[in-house]
Amino acid sequence: MRSELIDVETGGSEVVFDLTSKCEQFVDSEAHQAQGDGLLHVFVPHATAGIAILETGAGSDTDLLALLEEVLPRDFGWRHRHGTPGHGRDHVLPAFVPPSATIPVLDGRMMLGTWQSICLVDTNVDNPRRQVRLSWLPG
Repeated sequence: MRSELIDVETGGSEVVFDLTSKCEQFVDSEAHQAQGDGLLHVFVPHATAGIAILETGAGSDTDLLALLEEVLPRDFGWRHRHGTPGHGRDHVLPAFVPPSATIPVLDGRMMLGTWQSICLVDTNVDNPRRQVRLSWLPG
């Protein structure tokens, strides 16, 4: 297995950050050496972020953030209280948006559906920089 840690600048606001092109670059370099088949594992080593596979650019990313605000409102009586008000919500996020995803790769191509993108979901406005671990498991 080969693994690489990439840095992502998310800024100071809630974001659904599209990682697909970074994942494609990583797969291109790894799949070429490994006959093209394998698994890409994407993992965010943070307690307040997750990985989602969804359509971006047509409103689904904005809808996801709006739904998370409704399901996990910042003004709820969170017991976890350090950081920005409502930060306890960010620590519950990975129970709804998991911290990892695994994508099959065949002939050097990620087997994503037509409108699927690999995204970092980050609602923690206190942390403008994230890391994402990409791991290649050859087939």
